[in-house]
Amino acid sequence: MSPGENPHLLLGRIRFLNRCIECFRKGEPLPESLCFVPKEVCYKICKDSSGSSGSSSSASTSGSAGGKTLIPVWDHPNQPPNRKTSKCTIEPKKGTCIRTSGEEYYNSHGLWVKISKVVPPPPVTPEQLEEYRSGVEMDEGWILACKHAEGGDRLVPVEAPDTASRQQQLFGYDHKPCNRWEQVVDTENCLHLGSRAKVAERDEAAVEKLRYVPLTWTFECDEDLVHYFYDHVGKEDENLGSVKQCVSNIDVSSCSEDPSGGASCLTDGDSETYWESDGMQGQHWIRLHMKRGTVVNKLILTVDSTDDTYMPKRVTVFGGEGDNLKKYGDVTIDENLIGEVCVLEDMTIHLPIIEIRIEECRDGGIDVRIRGLKIKSSCERDLGLNADVFQSPHLVRYPRLEGTRPEVLYRRALVILRFISLLDSLLPHLVPAWDYSLGTFNQIKSIKQFLLLSKRRSALIIQCLKDSESSKPNFMPRLYINRRLAMEHRDNPSLDPTCKNAVFTQVYEGLKPSDKYEKTLDYRWPARHDQWWECKFIAEGIIDQGGGFRDSLADMSEELCPSSAECAMPLPFFTRTSNQVAGEARDFYVPNPSCREFHKFEWIGQLMGAALRGKDFLVLALPGLVWKQLTGEAVSWNEDFPAVDSVLVKLLEEMEHMDKETFDFKFGQELVYSTPLSDGRLVELIPGGGSVVVRYEDRMEFVRLVQKSRLEESREQLAAIQAGLMKVVPQAVLDLLTWQEVEKKVCGDPEITVEALKRLTRFEDLEQTDIRVQYLWEALTNFTNEDRSRFLRFVTGRSRLPAPIYIFPDKQGSETTDALPQSSTCSSTLYLPKYSSAKVCEEKLRYAAYNCVAIDTDMSPWEE
Repeated sequence: MSPGENPHLLLGRIRFLNRCIECFRKGEPLPESLCFVPKEVCYKICKDSSGSSGSSSSASTSGSAGGKTLIPVWDHPNQPPNRKTSKCTIEPKKGTCIRTSGEEYYNSHGLWVKISKVVPPPPVTPEQLEEYRSGVEMDEGWILACKHAEGGDRLVPVEAPDTASRQQQLFGYDHKPCNRWEQVVDTENCLHLGSRAKVAERDEAAVEKLRYVPLTWTFECDEDLVHYFYDHVGKEDENLGSVKQCVSNIDVSSCSEDPSGGASCLTDGDSETYWESDGMQGQHWIRLHMKRGTVVNKLILTVDSTDDTYMPKRVTVFGGEGDNLKKYGDVTIDENLIGEVCVLEDMTIHLPIIEIRIEECRDGGIDVRIRGLKIKSSCERDLGLNADVFQSPHLVRYPRLEGTRPEVLYRRALVILRFISLLDSLLPHLVPAWDYSLGTFNQIKSIKQFLLLSKRRSALIIQCLKDSESSKPNFMPRLYINRRLAMEHRDNPSLDPTCKNAVFTQVYEGLKPSDKYEKTLDYRWPARHDQWWECKFIAEGIIDQGGGFRDSLADMSEELCPSSAECAMPLPFFTRTSNQVAGEARDFYVPNPSCREFHKFEWIGQLMGAALRGKDFLVLALPGLVWKQLTGEAVSWNEDFPAVDSVLVKLLEEMEHMDKETFDFKFGQELVYSTPLSDGRLVELIPGGGSVVVRYEDRMEFVRLVQKSRLEESREQLAAIQAGLMKVVPQAVLDLLTWQEVEKKVCGDPEITVEALKRLTRFEDLEQTDIRVQYLWEALTNFTNEDRSRFLRFVTGRSRLPAPIYIFPDKQGSETTDALPQSSTCSSTLYLPKYSSAKVCEEKLRYAAYNCVAIDTDMSPWEE
């Protein structure tokens, strides 16, 4: 039962979620029910259904004479799994269950389980028991239940036969105690009428291992672990493995006449395409012919509630051979779901044919649309989190994690994944709809970085954006921009304090409604509407089909946050941080505390929202301090403010630990209750503070006042930007995205690698072996990241990825060599001439990237 169907379940889980978040925030052991491990799990040997392992060693067994099965046992799971290192073997008889603890461990060898003893089926005579034990007294050890990425026999969990028999005798029905952590969480935290369900006995030692928190562990360590996991493990294949590896053929009941709605759309990985049926109501099916030996772990459909009556409501799954099919699944789909739904899971046998039957569509719909089909099969051995990824060589970028033992990191990550699973079950109930003003459940904001691992978040974000979409504008505004005047203003901004000639101001004024009947742009149109206005650059030949618009965005970005620290600020909205001399956090900007043009700050927020929703970027070099405040995340002086003024952070830290003699010597009577802001203004920290000397005894209060003043210096400006942003992007979307993700969606990826460019580049009338292509990649390899950004803008009008690139041979023909390249930003096309060497190619490309503006022109850009 899902939480949405049971309010007691929902409220109990929310209460429990709160407890877990508090434990994470305080660095305390997590609740026992989240870390529950059953004391006893029974396994049986499952033979490889493909029959390929009958005479060879398998995942968990080794061959022996006479067809007997021997299972090696090791002292610990980090041993190489070979016969020489095992301490003994056990020989289960026919019908025997192997009894283990619920504790599991997965590494590069496979999935290990901890064995306690082996249990024959009842009834058992003393002779049978002695024969079964074979003289081996087994207290504890580890067995390899399933090897990674290999076929063969494996161990699968089953109900203990003696337990099932005893329960049948006592209760007259199959009365199972809760032995999964999810069941234990619900049982112990939800309100119940009558007696609670019985919880299976727990493995106390295994539970304590999961609850263990090192003495030096902090919440920031958990956040680092989430980021490490996300970067190295969490980005699982969205297609859950290739369907072609599991399925030999797919049949469907019918297809619509639209050629774009065929069965191939089920496996193309694109949620924008779909298979659409064309037949009688309730007579639609998808038939999968499975490859030999494939055992399905998960069968997932992608659906979209915006398909209205085409949305499947109830799906059944049948499997078997020929026409002899047996029912294995019956799923009712949430009518508001946009995303994935699992319709079959945890099969233990191979089904040659699997048939998905759409029994009913929403609101009595006749035909159905399915947007994707994904399969995870046993042949892929998806065994869980691999402990080996937490070895110290991988942790060099995460110094807070380096000193912690790998097994501790592994178990902590397991608990975090359980927490994410719990959070995912509640997430749709904790974020507001677009048309509600209530804020998101506040506790989510304190664990935002954990959302990186959420599997439901993406579908919720898509749904929120779709719900808040407006229709495409009836007309496209046409703007006339004079870039020559803008360039003159950029060279000497002091000549025009009003900034009326800046591209930013020209666009802002040009978009104002011409009369009271004309509506202002709301920027909430569909993402496919990828040109917000049309640009006519005065004195430049142009037919704007997107390139001119993107160029205007790039010009505005450059005016708001110039890429060069040497030039003057063309606009007053942002100011440079103090870290402009050295260090990693150079070239950052913060909202100018002196600027009071809040209506323009709000418009900047709207542009940021439009970039987040669409495919274009507004490149703003803002520190994490700014992005965190825009997305509602908590800011920290020591973590966030060094990107703004690292010298001040270090000075205040030294002041806190200074003795009186050093303090008096260093500051004397000169330190007063005032501080300079990012815009250079000196503000008083207390009334009349400019004439009040800071005493040594009061230095901690002075430090607190300085930190508060500097952290809040741009509060009003940020509030205006956030107001504009939230006019375009729903609150829920900002709450579900981390600040790093919002920055990347608004500004694009600042790192432009040659590998990324290769993935995005298509060649027309040029082979990959062409010398021009080889010279191009050699030149781009020698470019700096800034060079590649300039090159990208020269070709596409965008300075950050992603951006498609199309490369054609030079327009002037094969006779021309060593000419400057030409480009068309409207079509993201580069016309590449022949070059005499890679060095010449590099020089010409770099010159064009820095000195040429190339868009669709009626005149040659070189004719000046």
